[in-house]
Amino acid sequence: MTAPAWLSQGTLVLASNNKGKIAEFEKLFAELNLPVDVIPQGQLNIEDAIEDGLSFVENAIIKARHASKISGKPAIADDSGICVPALGGAPGIYSARYAGAHGNDAANNEKLLADLQPLRKDGTAIEGMFVCVLALVQHAEDPLPQIFQGIWQGEILDAPRGENGFGYDPLFWLPELGISSAEMSKEEKNKISHRGQAMQLFKASLEK
Repeated sequence: MTAPAWLSQGTLVLASNNKGKIAEFEKLFAELNLPVDVIPQGQLNIEDAIEDGLSFVENAIIKARHASKISGKPAIADDSGICVPALGGAPGIYSARYAGAHGNDAANNEKLLADLQPLRKDGTAIEGMFVCVLALVQHAEDPLPQIFQGIWQGEILDAPRGENGFGYDPLFWLPELGISSAEMSKEEKNKISHRGQAMQLFKASLEK
């Protein structure tokens, strides 16, 4: 097996300034025990990229290229969010700024609940899915970014439950487990979440 070229660089930049995401990734990367330092872009004073793509894949690549261009190092980026088919896939790529201000979890959750209220029928579950796309670039102009995608199926609650996690976790219900994503420990969540799934595919790519 030939090790990927970027592993020899010694450093992999994580193209995110989201504290919740960074905390989850640090745990996931620690479990992978990679022979590189994974550095959040904020430690290199790299600001967020302008996400003007129309899909999770496009935005993940935009973020990875941005971090790689400024740092001169390989970079991995996550673009993720929640999609509700009953809303045509919204909030989708706008999940973090659904209510207007970027990263206002409480406002975003309130807007999602309000938008779904007219669609709720007695006893009928509203399906939703968390989506995570990871994009890995060896350098800023890498013509062949590696893409790893995870999708976590569930339902959208009509009121928040749980204190853990971030984002839409309190509204994401897992019927097979009988708990919300915000009622899981980080370890439990990382095993089955969209981000955990994408990271497992990333890990598998290193073992080929």
